[in-house]
Amino acid sequence: MRAWILLVVAGLFETGWAVGLKYTDGFSRLLPTLGVLIALLISMVILAVAVRDLPIGTAYPVWVGIGAIGTVLYGLVFLNEPATLPRLLFVTLLIVSIVGLKMTAGHEGPTVSTIEESSTHVSRETR
Repeated sequence: MRAWILLVVAGLFETGWAVGLKYTDGFSRLLPTLGVLIALLISMVILAVAVRDLPIGTAYPVWVGIGAIGTVLYGLVFLNEPATLPRLLFVTLLIVSIVGLKMTAGHEGPTVSTIEESSTHVSRETR
């Protein structure tokens, strides 16, 4: 559970640096640029700690998704970006995807390698 909490925090810092890019004016403004770099560093370090206990194939997309959702919501609320039905639908799909990845992380099931091994074993028996 600790790793998931860290992942959410890392995703929030990702939102922070992504939103901060809007205020750097192409990295020409010192304070916003420093804020972006600090948030980016914090986000990456926390993500690295979280992936000690989470599969990278789950953690990274969840991290990106949290950042993407946070950035879209920031734009809608604070920058008056359009809240069109398609945009809201796709944000909802991101949320569903993140929840799905969380729910399926760590579940045992057939993997590509075990399916290939079974297939090879069966084909050897039929020879």
